[in-house]
Amino acid sequence: MLSDPTVHLIHDSVWFDKYKYEDAEKAFHEQIAQSSIEPQDPAVRAAMEARLTKLEKENKDLKEVLNNLKNLVIRLESKVESSLTGSGRTISESQKSQPSDAGDNKDEDIDLFGSDEEDDDEKEKLKQERLKAYEEKKSKKPALIAKSNVILDVKPWDDETDMKAMEKRVREISTEGLLWGAARLVPLAYGIHKLQISSVVEDEKVSIDWLQEEIEKIEDLVQSVDIAAFNKI
Repeated sequence: MLSDPTVHLIHDSVWFDKYKYEDAEKAFHEQIAQSSIEPQDPAVRAAMEARLTKLEKENKDLKEVLNNLKNLVIRLESKVESSLTGSGRTISESQKSQPSDAGDNKDEDIDLFGSDEEDDDEKEKLKQERLKAYEEKKSKKPALIAKSNVILDVKPWDDETDMKAMEKRVREISTEGLLWGAARLVPLAYGIHKLQISSVVEDEKVSIDWLQEEIEKIEDLVQSVDIAAFNKI
């Protein structure tokens, strides 16, 4: 007599408890996945949170920059559009203000390049006039005269030399571009004085060597002539 198979199933709970094994396996895998995503180490977790915060901030900054650029492009497009619109309106109004004759030949009235050529001619003419005026003004301007201030030491033969007569004779030397200045007596030694006299000379007209030679020609009063100071003016 065969036994009833249901008798064995009464004592076997594997198939009836299958959902428990599936739930346990699912919980096991979820625990493994959770541990891999959220590390248990506090230092690692803190580093991950800091990096996540940094990435969120960078993402926010990028969005803000993108919005600013977008707004800028919108403003530029608006300005360009308004500029083109205003230019078109100006041209249209200008065309409306010009009188038109139906009987005139339009091809003969249109001059595409004549106005530019006339403007260039006017500019060139004005330029030449200004250059001419500048040259005339420059030619009338007096040239700068180079001058020098020269102080001469005129030495006598002895203490008996008449120094006033010496100064008078020196000042009698005259030529174009020579102007005598102040003079004084400077003691040398043993009661002898030298005549120190200043002069202003035009460099192109008066040679200092020539001036010294002219003074030394006063042989009865002058022993020698030296340059004490020489300065350009």
